[in-house]
Formats: sequence, C-alpha cells, structure tokens
Amino acid sequence: MFSKLVINFKKKSPSQRFLFVIGILFFVLYLVLGLIVIFWQAMPIVMPNHYRIAFGLLLIVYSFFRFARFFNANS
Repeated sequence: MFSKLVINFKKKSPSQRFLFVIGILFFVLYLVLGLIVIFWQAMPIVMPNHYRIAFGLLLIVYSFFRFARFFNANS
C-alpha cells in the first residue's frame, strides 16, 4: 500500500506535490494545535478547563476531517 502511494506521488506534477505537502502540513498543524490547547496548563489565554478541552478536541476532529477529505480527493 505504501509503495502505491509513493508511485502515485511520483506521477503528480510539482504543483500537485506541493499541495499534497501543504495538506499534510496543515493536518499536522491542527492536530498539534489541538493537543497544545488541551495539555498546556499555563496557556496565555484564560479559559475554563472544560472549554479548553472541548476546543482542543474540536481542533483534533477538524484535523482528521481535513485529512479524510484530502485523502479521498487524492485517491
């Protein structure tokens, strides 16, 4: 399966490869941002604990939603 993705990646034009890398980058960015919001206790933005966890989970779910849409568009 991984070799199929590599072959498909090599067939793409440079602009499509760039957009693929940007899509993966934003998936990781939203995922890390959600984890930071959940686990960073001394966050500069004052939020109640349950709102912070809810916002972090929302960011993580959104990152997986973007990844699923992105993966379906590229297959």
